[in-house]
Amino acid sequence: MGSGQTVAVFGAYGHTGRFVVAELRERGFLPVLSGRDAEKLKTLAHETGLDARPASVDDPASLDRALAGAAAVINCAGPFAVTASPVIEAALRAGVPYLDVAAEIEANVDTFAHFADRARDAGVLIVPAMAFFGGFGDLLATAAMGDWTVADEAHIAYGLSNWHPTAGTREAGAVSRQRRDGRYVRYTGGRLEYTDVATATQDWAFPAPVGRRSVIAGFTMADVVTIPSHLAIPEVRTYMTVEAARDIAAPDTPAPAAVDEQGRSAQTFLVDVLVRADGAERRAVARGQDIYAVTAPLVVEALGRVLGGRTDAVGVVSAGALFDAADFLGALSPHISLELRP
Repeated sequence: MGSGQTVAVFGAYGHTGRFVVAELRERGFLPVLSGRDAEKLKTLAHETGLDARPASVDDPASLDRALAGAAAVINCAGPFAVTASPVIEAALRAGVPYLDVAAEIEANVDTFAHFADRARDAGVLIVPAMAFFGGFGDLLATAAMGDWTVADEAHIAYGLSNWHPTAGTREAGAVSRQRRDGRYVRYTGGRLEYTDVATATQDWAFPAPVGRRSVIAGFTMADVVTIPSHLAIPEVRTYMTVEAARDIAAPDTPAPAAVDEQGRSAQTFLVDVLVRADGAERRAVARGQDIYAVTAPLVVEALGRVLGGRTDAVGVVSAGALFDAADFLGALSPHISLELRP
């Protein structure tokens, strides 16, 4: 439990940020609400009775005030291409751990490239992509690997029933597309590669209850950054069900709508992870509800382990490298079901 430790949440009033604030309170932490929109912060502070500290990525002093006295900071504000570096800089100045929920491939690459040495030298831990895309796939792939130290390839297939994107998801996607100049990205031959070759459709045999579905092959997510950061796998490929890919591409797809008292949407997911080495295969399968809602227990579980002294790592470290993956995923049992198939 959090034992009343103060945690700054940047982007607290966003869709995912609200889930994170609620999860922090549930686990005994004291969230400090922060973000760029003072009016939204004021409204959330009134609803929750929590302290609000407006801050802007263009104003380092305001970020310092937001983090004052905090044991850590969680960044929930996209696009992370804009917010990650300034909030990490503030965490380095404060000397506290930084975690974010970035799904943007390029933003995560930047975090590893620009802050690995500085964070290590400062004795500060930075955990990027501690979310459904990036951190979750990394944990599943690491758990599937078991005692393997290397593999030939990893495949992460996302069986989403639908994907009603938040405004933040749409904005982050637009930034990523602009940075890629319309190209596609993949991880092959042990490196990220940008290409004009379009993605293709194929069938994927998901476990029950999803079954065989059409997926977009090469629908590349942040797993291609997190997994290779610590696992020797030269080919990392991600896939998305066609229906979900169409949803997020359509400009008129509505935002997520709550269907339960926790604020979760009706969206369900099945993540099927397959790793291969020398002709052998291992699998990890996870099922749950609402990719945005499940990000909250993911990042808060990570925070609890970091602040609870269950790791002494510093620098920029992905979830799979930082934690015992199978144990971590087991701790999420109220939120996901997990099956490992050695």
